[in-house]
Amino acid sequence: MLSFLPSELPMESFNYFNYFTEIEEYFWRKRGAHLLVSPLDWAIVETWQQAGIPLAAVLKGIDRAFESWARSRRAAGGRQLKSLAYCVDAVLDAATEVQEARAGSGPEMKTTRSGSEPFSRKELKQYFERNCSCFRASAEKNRPKHTAVAARLADAAMRLEELSRLIDSPGPLDLEDLERRLTVLEQKLTAALSADADEETLLAIRREMDRSLAPYRRKMSAEQLARLERQYTQKRLFESFDLPRLSLFYLT
Repeated sequence: MLSFLPSELPMESFNYFNYFTEIEEYFWRKRGAHLLVSPLDWAIVETWQQAGIPLAAVLKGIDRAFESWARSRRAAGGRQLKSLAYCVDAVLDAATEVQEARAGSGPEMKTTRSGSEPFSRKELKQYFERNCSCFRASAEKNRPKHTAVAARLADAAMRLEELSRLIDSPGPLDLEDLERRLTVLEQKLTAALSADADEETLLAIRREMDRSLAPYRRKMSAEQLARLERQYTQKRLFESFDLPRLSLFYLT
């Protein structure tokens, strides 16, 4: 499924920060139905994003997957393509083609792109303020039963406040560095939530994940499964504590 590509596949800032929305809407148009995206689909998109797979390669792969589905017996029997999991091989093939094409075209000239930042400073400030508020509310709610996690959540809210001050700095805002800082904070929080979660919560997440992945496991390598399982578990853990994700990927 998801063979993670090296950093030679850069993602333009606009595509990166609108990545999920673009893929979601494109998948809906291909299906002809505006349906909720499943936790599995969300985790798949996250793994594509973190692997640096360009948006154009994802959309091309989705096109090919639908073409393949249209020729299948399942389509002939009236079944619909319901999950992005069916598209993963085609997306990986398209991403590999992009990588090979760039390798064969020689070094690219880097140009400075003009234009405004993908988000206004006001949008970013509001995003950080909302997340700070959510973390403080969750810390207060969970303090009686999850003392250690509540302390971590309060610390995270303070850290978000510190990072929000970077938004007010003069000159261009380094969104890539800001994103890296948010990613590190998310990783630390995930570890804390995993350590504190009770066995039944983790077991319920695992059962749900296994049911969702069951039709696709044979197509994935152990590494691919491990990556997708981490993403799925992280999403569900944050939801169980009523926490927003921090990445700028979620601002849109």
